[in-house]
Amino acid sequence: MPRLIGAVALGCSLLFAGISHLTVARQEFQAQVPPWFPLDKDTVVLASGVVEISLGAALIVLRERRVPVGLFAAGFFVLIFPGNISQYVTRTDGFGLNTDRARLVRLYFQPVLVVWALWSTGAWKELRAALRRGNRRA
Repeated sequence: MPRLIGAVALGCSLLFAGISHLTVARQEFQAQVPPWFPLDKDTVVLASGVVEISLGAALIVLRERRVPVGLFAAGFFVLIFPGNISQYVTRTDGFGLNTDRARLVRLYFQPVLVVWALWSTGAWKELRAALRRGNRRA
């Protein structure tokens, strides 16, 4: 039950963030797109918002597919991490992160999101079982 609650809570968080990407926080999210990234910042924000909405809905609705959705969500959090690093390195303000310390502290939350996605969906458990099976064959 705790994992189910965790997956649904993560799903709701992703839905909220995704909708915010498309509406009220669109400009704020652009602060996280690295200046070196080759696509238009607004396009990146809109696309990542759609991905977050899709992941959030999938975590809530597709209970039987939670492991692959959890893996995808964890991968997504890893993929967007360079944007958070860029925001720190370039000292770009956004979401009230207007000090180096605030931007640095935020970096520590991304691994928490990865672990949350893997744990709450059972993906962590599935990965460990797959590794054990692989080690027995070797």
